[in-house]
Amino acid sequence: MAIELPDLPYARDALAPHISENTINFHYGKHHQAYVSNLNGLIAGTDLEAKSLEDIIITIAGDDSKTGIFNNAAQVWNHTFYWHSMTPNGGGAPKGALAEAIKQSFGGLEGFKEKFKAAAATRFGSGWAWLVLDGGKLRIISTGNADLPLAHGQKALLTIDVWEHAYYLDFQNLRPSYIDTFMDHLINWDFAEANFTS
Repeated sequence: MAIELPDLPYARDALAPHISENTINFHYGKHHQAYVSNLNGLIAGTDLEAKSLEDIIITIAGDDSKTGIFNNAAQVWNHTFYWHSMTPNGGGAPKGALAEAIKQSFGGLEGFKEKFKAAAATRFGSGWAWLVLDGGKLRIISTGNADLPLAHGQKALLTIDVWEHAYYLDFQNLRPSYIDTFMDHLINWDFAEANFTS
């Protein structure tokens, strides 16, 4: 089965003024689409062609002979997850069971924000910062390039993309400003809560 570019969960201009339609047009319409197209080309005619995106990632994680396939598959997954990690009029605070778990793990929302921002800001080069469930405990991790929690037996709850193409058109080299904007105006706590409780 061919891997398809999933629809965005909102209109391309819905995150403005925080993330512009121009950024979405390039990031989703060009970068994300390219990963989908590249992946389909790489798996055509192989046994991976019949697998789901998640199964492709899990099957080939750590196989150095399939790095190109892994990178494209992981980036399709990562970007899809990232779009859902944001929402128009986002930000605020988590609720329910996730809020309590964040309090237990990080001392509260401010403690979480401090650690999450640091993970995103200090990732050298391209990559991601994640809130994950690892062995039943919340952790904040950072992964380089296309790497993702799924390849390490962790459950992703939330992510921020810190590849430059995620923010450069709107924030230029000011990655910390982009991270602050994500935390204050875009973060989708309902999505994180749904992942936590599912």
